[in-house]
Amino acid sequence: MKWLNIVGVGEDGPEAITPAARALIKNADVLIGGERHLALVAPLYNGVETLTWRSPIDDTVADIEEHRGRRVVVLATGDPMSYGIGVTLGRHFCQEEMTVVPAPSAFSLTAARMGWPVQDVACLTTHGRPLDLLRLHISPGARLLIMSEDGKTPGKIAALLTELGYGPSQIKVYQHMDGPKEAQMEGTAAQWGKHNIADLNTVAVQCMAGPEARVLSRASGLPDDAFLHDGQITKRVVRAATLAVLIPLPGQYLWDVGAGCGSVAIEWLRAAPNSRAHAIESEAARVDLIASNASALGVPHLEIVSGNAPAALSELKTPDAVFIGGGAAIRGMIEFCWSALAPGGRLVANAITLNSEVALLSAQSKFGGELTRIAVADAKPIGAKHGWRAAGPVTQWSVTKAITTDPTVVNEQDG
Repeated sequence: MKWLNIVGVGEDGPEAITPAARALIKNADVLIGGERHLALVAPLYNGVETLTWRSPIDDTVADIEEHRGRRVVVLATGDPMSYGIGVTLGRHFCQEEMTVVPAPSAFSLTAARMGWPVQDVACLTTHGRPLDLLRLHISPGARLLIMSEDGKTPGKIAALLTELGYGPSQIKVYQHMDGPKEAQMEGTAAQWGKHNIADLNTVAVQCMAGPEARVLSRASGLPDDAFLHDGQITKRVVRAATLAVLIPLPGQYLWDVGAGCGSVAIEWLRAAPNSRAHAIESEAARVDLIASNASALGVPHLEIVSGNAPAALSELKTPDAVFIGGGAAIRGMIEFCWSALAPGGRLVANAITLNSEVALLSAQSKFGGELTRIAVADAKPIGAKHGWRAAGPVTQWSVTKAITTDPTVVNEQDG
């Protein structure tokens, strides 16, 4: 039974609400929304029980649960499934219980005013999220649509763009779209200054790189100096090879064990939309480096575990991929990670010491997979000339866990 109805409304008030949405509001037993939403649709209801949102929002979710089976209507801004309350309620209630009636989203309204195809734009929000998430999307020529946390957000976006060398970027701010208070303002990031901006606003950014901007790809293999590190880092060429066999996929989850400065986990998150990762590191100073690098490179949602593996892994969820960058020779490490790995998951371990290499040889004989030796040499000055200087070789073991219902099948070798 569909008893929970989520209705999107815009600044243009009840006149623009569809007949279907009007009927849901008029026939509601319980109407839930912010004071602004309830005021906007006030002409459509009379004598209906109303509730406003409580903080934390889970308290209101509990209120909704208490009214299960009654005709409940939740009012939302624009499209409830675009970073809206519909997403939150969808985690708590079954789809079969819900009806969602969207209005135009802030993204579609802003894109229409800018003349931008929505499919060519990064649609983002800073509402309840760190501003550092924007760093991942700032690149030459990128177009961003950003729902603001409040009236101060556009100034913070301008400051971030300027900090990253994107001061020439064009910014337009739209507030109260489709309502009588609609207004817009524009300027460059570097010259944004102070504006009196309403809390309900959306920001459009046309990114333009200045001469001092450092351009970083979302593909794996960032320069080593893009990370703060103490020397404990999977170097660029090896890191690119490592990510290639880890296979970052949207929505999947990685353990980066012995994470060092977090470079592999960070590049996993940069490469795969909506993915997750835990970086596990025992050294406190390196934990701080991981957090700093994650924020600076646009993935502040990287989850960090400070502790010794494999013990520190015991409470984590089942991973789709595991990278062992340090500690492969620790007793039980590989076996624990292999046992925890989801069917179809990938396990990759790198070794630079003989002890760890022996562990990888043993693991390969037990679980299968491939062993690869990665040797890199860079041209370096030798007096007035140049010659090759080799870095220490890295032995890499990679293996994919079989997807099978046959309990006698243990693993499947790569290739």
